[in-house]
Amino acid sequence: QVQLVESGGGSVQSGGSLRLSCVASGETDSSYCMGWFRQAPGKQREGVAMFRTTGGATFYADSVKGRFTISQYSAQNTLYLQMNSLKPEDTAMYYCALSTVSRCRLTGLRIDEYNYWGQGTQVTVSS
Repeated sequence: QVQLVESGGGSVQSGGSLRLSCVASGETDSSYCMGWFRQAPGKQREGVAMFRTTGGATFYADSVKGRFTISQYSAQNTLYLQMNSLKPEDTAMYYCALSTVSRCRLTGLRIDEYNYWGQGTQVTVSS
């Protein structure tokens, strides 16, 4: 089993920055990918960024490329999402997720391939 706990959300103005953190515990050695997803009210959950736990490759949704950076501090089993130049449309609940499905290394941000999820942290960007 894996437990994921997110933190770092909050309210910022457009153009501001936030850094989200996700601490993983439990059987994390079985992971192939970790990622950040978000869900805005009335919308489907969508992938934001992915980090391959072996090799360190990353993948980003087009909507956040150049503004968000995903990284991992493996010694502390912590995943980060640095979010810069935030826009009102980035407002959502952000979730950390972990995949033990090897195919995630190829597909990136397929929600159905992530089998462990955190509780989420809210990000609100005002104009």
